[in-house]
Amino acid sequence: MKIIGISLLMMGCLMGFSLGIDILQGFDVSQALYNAVSPFRVMEVAELFVLFFLLFLFFAESLYLFMKKKNQSK
Repeated sequence: MKIIGISLLMMGCLMGFSLGIDILQGFDVSQALYNAVSPFRVMEVAELFVLFFLLFLFFAESLYLFMKKKNQSK
């Protein structure tokens, strides 16, 4: 659970930093948000498949470790 929290915190901080830089450069908030998510818009199907597969493995492993830890405590 800590790994997921740390990963989300890092992603949020980096996206916030990116948005801040874009706003300081003169973009409005909607354009800054578009710039933050635009790399995902140009990905091909194979790249999207790999991205979602790796995310699935990450969450599946976290769930497995959580369930394993929960069953050991009984």
